Amino acid sequence: MTQDRGMVRPDHFKLGTFATNCSGGMSVTTVPERWNASWENNLRLAKMLDEAGIDFMLPIARWIGYGGETDFHGSVLETMTWASALLASTRNITVFATIHTAVNHPVVIAKQIATIDRISGGRAGLNIVAGWNEPEYRALGLKLAADHETRYEYAQEWFDVVQALWSREGRFDWEGKHFQLEQIHSDPKPVVARPPIINAAGSAQGRDFAVRNADFLFTPAIDLSRSAAEVAELHKAAAEQNRSVEVLTFSHVVCRPTEAEAKDYVAHFTGDALDSVALDNLVNLQFAHAQSFPHDLLALIRDRMGMGHGGVPLIGTPEQVAEGLIGLHRAGFGGTTLSFVDYAQEFPYFRDTVLPLLEAEGIRTPAAKTAVPA
Repeated sequence: MTQDRGMVRPDHFKLGTFATNCSGGMSVTTVPERWNASWENNLRLAKMLDEAGIDFMLPIARWIGYGGETDFHGSVLETMTWASALLASTRNITVFATIHTAVNHPVVIAKQIATIDRISGGRAGLNIVAGWNEPEYRALGLKLAADHETRYEYAQEWFDVVQALWSREGRFDWEGKHFQLEQIHSDPKPVVARPPIINAAGSAQGRDFAVRNADFLFTPAIDLSRSAAEVAELHKAAAEQNRSVEVLTFSHVVCRPTEAEAKDYVAHFTGDALDSVALDNLVNLQFAHAQSFPHDLLALIRDRMGMGHGGVPLIGTPEQVAEGLIGLHRAGFGGTTLSFVDYAQEFPYFRDTVLPLLEAEGIRTPAAKTAVPA
């Protein structure tokens, strides 16, 4: 993969989309135009993103929805098959598969990621999830470890197996605490030494795991002054291990010609239009089992959870939205995902009005145009 595509472009504020494989996307709303996560919509969007030079698409792996009137995230395209089809249909964009370590065997995942990386000419990525959604574990007949130490201990050995399969030649045995494997190997290997790795981390154990293993640490940005210090600390922790880790966050965009129009649209799809039952289920699960959000802040952002799953609100004119993205860059973030109520309908205006402002600011460069890999 060349150095001007996807996630490997240097000195470039990365932009991607989040959760387009899930019904409702990131907005827990009942409005009729909420995101329909059909394959047709995902393919149409992916081609627009690819042509516009957006860097990546990041899915959520979900096995049961959140209930309520809309059953938010009740309809979900499985991420490995979704990624493989999108990679075969695009030219430059990186597409991640989001994988739960407890649900997927590392030997299988190593082979699957290498396969879709070959299909795409080196544009596959892996988003590692150590586990948090306890009802999904029950649905799959699994037990979620109560402590983060156990979850990440398992995830570490899981990823060690994957990396060994990507790097070692020939067959080998694996004798570990969680995996005892005989004569395993994986061929072909990924196109590069390993595809880009994302890990969402909020707990101390999660951030230690991400700093050791990930290329991109994914975390919320609720208070930018607080985030700037956290990002600096994460960069320092990575440097102490002779690693470089970029920090990504996530944002929700409502971009309109005037600020009043943008605010009116926010009022339209939030407030009474939120699916309150699904939203309560989502927030309660975050409190009970996850540490992706600091708990002292989670209680303050229920409305933001409904708007865009807790992402940074980028609301207003193209200039205001661009300034919000520039602010994230100044705080030290290496990039952000973008969500919209209707991604395919709203993205073209963002593409035409906001992206040129970011390029003029010098934090993004246009994507190279590359042929579809044979």
